[in-house]
Parts: sequence; C-alpha cells; structure tokens
Amino acid sequence: MGDLSRAANCWNPKKCECKAIIETPKGRRNKFDYNPEYKLFELGGLLPEGMSFPFDFGFIPSTRGEGGDPLDVIVMMDEPAHVGCLLDVRVIGVIEAEQTEDGETKENDRLIGVSVHSYSHEHVTSVDQVNQTLLDQIEQFFISYNKSRGKKFKVKGRHGPKRAATLLEAGMDAFRKGKK
Repeated sequence: MGDLSRAANCWNPKKCECKAIIETPKGRRNKFDYNPEYKLFELGGLLPEGMSFPFDFGFIPSTRGEGGDPLDVIVMMDEPAHVGCLLDVRVIGVIEAEQTEDGETKENDRLIGVSVHSYSHEHVTSVDQVNQTLLDQIEQFFISYNKSRGKKFKVKGRHGPKRAATLLEAGMDAFRKGKK
C-alpha cells in the first residue's frame, strides 16, 4: 500500500468536491493519526472521559498545511465512517484558527465538509446552511480538545466554500512544491 497522504484528492473546483481520508470516526474518544512512515493509522491520544469527536475527522490527501501535515477536515455525514475510509466530500467552509504549542503558534485551519453520500446533508453547499449553534459547538470542541492536550486553539474566523477552496488550493500547491 502506498502513502495515503499522497493519494490523489480528485479536486473538482466547480463542485467544491474532493477526496478525504478519515482518521478518527464520529463518537470516538480514541484519536487516530495517519503515520506515513508505516503507512498505517496509529493511536495518537485519548480524549478525556465524556468527550468524543462530534463528526468524522481526517485529512485531504496531497495537501500540506503550515505544519507540514495534510489539511484537516471535519466531515458531516449520516453515520460514522471507519478509520482509513476514503470519502467523497463537498467542502462547505472552513474554521480558520491558530494553534499554539510550547510557545510556537501556527495556522491550523479546519476545513468543513459534508459527505457526498449523505441524506441529511445532501443539499448543503455552504456553512451558512448549517445551524450556527452546531458550528459554535464544533469550534468549542476543538478549543477543549486542544486544551486537554496542553495546546491553545484560537478561532480567527469562519468562512464559506470560496475561502475554503482558496485554502485547499494553496495546500495543494504547497504539497506539489514540497513533494520529494
């Protein structure tokens, strides 16, 4: 098996759709991370009791963010996927954020997507169509999750699919420039 972080993401800018790979399914306390060296998913941590991922969480392959990892994506869908599941996702927005660890601050945005194969979210094309209280809760999850790991997560803003597409395309460019 090849390195999943380098898989084609099949970006379709007209539909704002691409591939995503799930690391941690909705409802899980175990946080899984993709390890490109081993080409496997490994347990990266455990959320505190009473806390779990609100939606499936993963990454967009063949992208690179400021920290060197693929861009993160939280995916809304009807049922949780499995670790390592490849999904077709419509990118509907982004939570722009900074993450601080050991005094070092980096951009660490969270793309927001919906599964193309979803009844509940099939018509959603923008975060503006998602309940704002739910989006607030997702942001609070990331703040609390990072705090539990000794990090600070500061939300800078929430934007729709146009801004998300710009960030995704910048992540694809960064991946191509840094490709070995």
